[in-house]
Amino acid sequence: MTSLWGVSFDATPISGVVVEFVKTARLFADQGHDVFLDLGYDVKSDKGEFFRPYGEEAALLPDWVRLGRIAGVDRIAGYDRNFVAAVLRDVVGRGGGVHLLPDVARIAAELAELVVVTWERHDVEFVLVENGTLPENITYTTALYQAIEEYGRRRGLGRFVLWRDHDLMWQSEPGSGKYGEFPYPATPRPVASPHIHYLALHEEARRRTLEWAPHLTAIDVLPNTFPCRRATVDPRNAGFRLAYGIPPDAPLIARCTRIIPQKRIDRELHLLAGIPEAYLFVAGDAEESPAEFRRLTAVAERLGVTDRVVFGGWLAPQETSGHYGVRDLLAHATVVSFLTSYDYESYGNPIGEAIAAGVPYLTTRYQLYDTVYGGKGFRGVVFDPATGDLPDRDFVDQVRDLLHDEERRTDMAEHNYRLGARHFGQDSAVELLDRLVLTPMDERVRLSVVLPVYNERANLPEVLTSLYEQRGIDRACYEVVVVDNNSTDGSADVVRRFAREHPDLTVHVVAEQEQGVSCARRTGMRFASVRSHGRVNGAERFYLVSADADCRVDPDWLAELFTAMESGKAAIGVCDYYYAPERFADRPRLWDAIIRTLRCRHVTWALFGGFPDGKGFAVDRDVHDRVGGIEIFYQLRDGRFVSHLSDDWDFGIRVRGSGEEITYVPRSRVEINPRRVDHTIEEVIAGRAYGSDGIIVMRDVRPPGALAGADLTEEEARQAWEFSIKDFTPKNVILPVLLTPSLLDDDAVIEFFTPGLAERLGRRIAEIIDEMRMIDLTPIHSYKTPSYRLYLEFADEIFARLRATVGEDIGYPPPLPPCLADVPPERFAEFVRYYCEDRESGEAHNYFGNGGVF
Repeated sequence: MTSLWGVSFDATPISGVVVEFVKTARLFADQGHDVFLDLGYDVKSDKGEFFRPYGEEAALLPDWVRLGRIAGVDRIAGYDRNFVAAVLRDVVGRGGGVHLLPDVARIAAELAELVVVTWERHDVEFVLVENGTLPENITYTTALYQAIEEYGRRRGLGRFVLWRDHDLMWQSEPGSGKYGEFPYPATPRPVASPHIHYLALHEEARRRTLEWAPHLTAIDVLPNTFPCRRATVDPRNAGFRLAYGIPPDAPLIARCTRIIPQKRIDRELHLLAGIPEAYLFVAGDAEESPAEFRRLTAVAERLGVTDRVVFGGWLAPQETSGHYGVRDLLAHATVVSFLTSYDYESYGNPIGEAIAAGVPYLTTRYQLYDTVYGGKGFRGVVFDPATGDLPDRDFVDQVRDLLHDEERRTDMAEHNYRLGARHFGQDSAVELLDRLVLTPMDERVRLSVVLPVYNERANLPEVLTSLYEQRGIDRACYEVVVVDNNSTDGSADVVRRFAREHPDLTVHVVAEQEQGVSCARRTGMRFASVRSHGRVNGAERFYLVSADADCRVDPDWLAELFTAMESGKAAIGVCDYYYAPERFADRPRLWDAIIRTLRCRHVTWALFGGFPDGKGFAVDRDVHDRVGGIEIFYQLRDGRFVSHLSDDWDFGIRVRGSGEEITYVPRSRVEINPRRVDHTIEEVIAGRAYGSDGIIVMRDVRPPGALAGADLTEEEARQAWEFSIKDFTPKNVILPVLLTPSLLDDDAVIEFFTPGLAERLGRRIAEIIDEMRMIDLTPIHSYKTPSYRLYLEFADEIFARLRATVGEDIGYPPPLPPCLADVPPERFAEFVRYYCEDRESGEAHNYFGNGGVF
């Protein structure tokens, strides 16, 4: 049986790091892997455990976790606790110790050999390294990197290692200087290995890691996760208070932590002194730091709280028959406290445990508190150590009030519990690990279809069926990635049921907490890209495909798209989109406005390739990765940041701007759901289908009530067409040649524009780019201004070419903005510049509006 090998650099039987290992390892155990954990006694020098045999540690862990060790480490000449301490002090902390470096290299090589032998003996298939980057023992870290390369090469493995850093130099006691200073020259930087996938606890840790090691490409965010189950008093733990001498009605403050100076348990003792009716339970090993334990007991005696403090020793992280665990303590606790040092903690697991158990919490505003909890909206009583070293009277009063206000505690706990399930629920870990290692991608898969979903329960069966019933392509050749974007209607359950009923099509469900179709599409593309890199056969092109959950794809949609991408060199393939005419049989004026827009698009996309629309496009994975994937722009609406809607267009612009080609695939067709028109028709007529004043947002098009309405009046139809064509022309006629002026040398493009117009457009584009001093035209606020300017300058001539090419019913340009009507002709271009210069944030945006919903 294959195994998961874990190594913790924490060198302690129970800690937040070990608890997180157990949660992650459970997923591997459920798939039948043996699980081994090396507690790291032979790694750290400050725990006094070097080479000590394991004793009762296994009793603190689930019975499916076996304690592991690298045999023979104690026989390596020169490798012992004193050597590790000297390297940390002299090489890492002081930047010296040159005489130690030859021994570091020699010992690391010998260690690496022993690690490989151990992994071979246990048939290790996966490795989970916890905290290996923290330079407590750079010799061991170096050895691990060498062992990973050798073992991965021998076994022909892909990314079989998950390397997770809970603490890093900038998160763990940076003020002490024990790890040196940025850029930490003595610390082994993370290796961009084909065998390692790095995991950061949050985006800030990921950002800082990449700042230090920008060469990394395989690094994702995996927050610590917590099983969201309310801790309750039941018959199995009813005797907890009695067993520890805590009165049944006394307010109980719980502190689950190691008893070491950095944890600042003395703060809880001072808090307790101000609340004489409360008790404090400290769960931690009193023998880990005897000096600190003696200091704390002395503080408790001095403050007169000794009889109300329980040092309860280690509590198992899970329920164990006959032993009390952390959840038993949480079931009896009134609040959980975490008054830790400012610069010691990186995540603050006790807060997460409290949130998941439905218990209110107190905390210091330690360095990363707001990054992990406060900034996400979690509520607790927070002590700011910047105001003083010990809790002040105001903080003590706040805590006392909370202890005696049951309604407030319930409200706080319920708010946090709901928020915690979204941010730290175990599903997020399952989804990420499934993507990275647990379910390797089949070698036959060449395409991943990404489907963002938000409350689409009614549409999903038909959409998924249309994806399942694709013709001309084997189901083993593609997979479906559904991104659940906080649905509340059971959409994810519909997908999972469909997947169970159709096992011959691979379907994944991943979650994205940040609301917005753009965010969901980005997550799905990243998910598929990362998984696809694990395929052994990397010579074939791999494609990421976008679809929308409210649209229906034609039976040949995917096969036509795949064929076009395989036969050409384009980076993006853009589908054709259409409405079913019968759905507009009673609305001929509306249908006329729609079909005219679609006819224009067919002509221009055939010329220029078009731009991707989320309803259906494919992109070469390597190009997707090279340009940075889907990028989300943010804008302010009512004083709050919201994600910009145009992620698909922006992505296409970045791809085209990078020199890649886009191809139009008219035989790959997607039927648009008419509700997009039915519930936004008033906005289309008014020119604000996706917002106004520069704010581009998606309106919910699923309100209750009948879909189809009455036909438009002649005036409404005229207004709808004018806004539709004003939205269409800058984006679909001008923007392609603005981004790729060489298109104006193409014979078909010259024929469309006529030679004279093509020549003048090219000259004017060069002048505007030079005038605006722009090299990069890809951000949305950059490309719209010149597109609008060129439209207003050339509208009459461009419409003449559309009439000649598409049909006379395209008509003439809509009336100019009133402010331009009286501008002298010789100054027209000058005043157009002033009009458009505010990018999207004013009159120009409102004039062009957004009729693009057609």
